Amino acid sequence: MNRKATIKSSLKAYMYLFPAALIIIVFIIYPLIKSFEMSFYAKYDYFNDKVYSYGLNNYKIVLSDPKFWQAMKNTMIFVVGVVPISIIISIAIALMLNSKIKFKGVFRTFFFMPYVTSLVAISIVWRWIYHRDYGILNYVLGVFGIHPIAWLNDPNMSMPALIILSIWKNIGYNVIIFLAGLQTINKQCELAAQTDGAHYFKRVWYVTLPLLSPTTFFVAIVSVINSFKIFDEVYTLFNSGGNMAGPSDSALTVVFYIFRKFYGEWNFGVASAAAFILFVVIMIFTGIQFYYSRRRG
Repeated sequence: MNRKATIKSSLKAYMYLFPAALIIIVFIIYPLIKSFEMSFYAKYDYFNDKVYSYGLNNYKIVLSDPKFWQAMKNTMIFVVGVVPISIIISIAIALMLNSKIKFKGVFRTFFFMPYVTSLVAISIVWRWIYHRDYGILNYVLGVFGIHPIAWLNDPNMSMPALIILSIWKNIGYNVIIFLAGLQTINKQCELAAQTDGAHYFKRVWYVTLPLLSPTTFFVAIVSVINSFKIFDEVYTLFNSGGNMAGPSDSALTVVFYIFRKFYGEWNFGVASAAAFILFVVIMIFTGIQFYYSRRRG
């Protein structure tokens, strides 16, 4: 382990890294650089690949577009609705699965299955669940005297429907990560608190959750980034076909806005500008999370 690197060993290492590095450069780094450059195209001939002038016109178009701000508002609502609730539910389920219960492996598989299941299949099932007249969700609500809700046709219910689906689908991943975090906690800390007379909920609140904070921080970062990038659920749940994101664009998100500009309107420069504005927003929120995490630490 303490041997110094030689030219031969370094070349061997670079040869192993080259295939992966080539894929990253070709399919990730180059498209990022090219799309960033494209966001400044003011006058461009896409058929002949000629740029006649550069400028900030695309960014001005995006920032002055009411649809973009509607998409940003919906995305913020989605992030605020999904991230805290999914983390709370995931921690509760992870604590349950980490206790001494029977069929622990079955329950873990049960909670993780939605995360690895095809989103198209999930959306078909949830379109039936959300059906106004025949959906099981409205049937259950009817038992409590609540009138049927047009989940997929009412503009006021599009975002709640999207939030519920996303929490259900992604909760399995969070549960697995929290379970891994719980396994790393020293049991002696909990035993010491139990010896001092602390009941279960106090041990969870004052011992388990503080020791689980690095895992919680990781899940929060990943959840925020993934929530800002929400697209597949909108596209499949509302059967958008690249046109409307729910009734009256009530479920329009920033990534769907980018998709529509790129594939629907062929406005590549505007789509690229919107993508990098979203990138900056995600970086700001991630930075804020890192800042408060360090202050608490």
